[in-house]
Amino acid sequence: MIQDFLSMNGYGLFVWGSFAITFIACGLLYYKTFKTLKKYEREFAKEINELSSKRKKIVTENSKIASQVFSSFSKTI
Repeated sequence: MIQDFLSMNGYGLFVWGSFAITFIACGLLYYKTFKTLKKYEREFAKEINELSSKRKKIVTENSKIASQVFSSFSKTI
């Protein structure tokens, strides 16, 4: 019964191959996107760190995204 399901009347190789290719492509896309996001977060945190302390405080208080990125970046250091 399991072998019948896996073979799918002779089309199993194409079906399971397509699933494998799809999962691999989605995994690679996720990895590349995640890597790019972390790169931009590091650059953004570096720019925030270069600001004066008064300006940094204003930016982090007024920007929800800036405060999230800055807090997550400081945790990874």
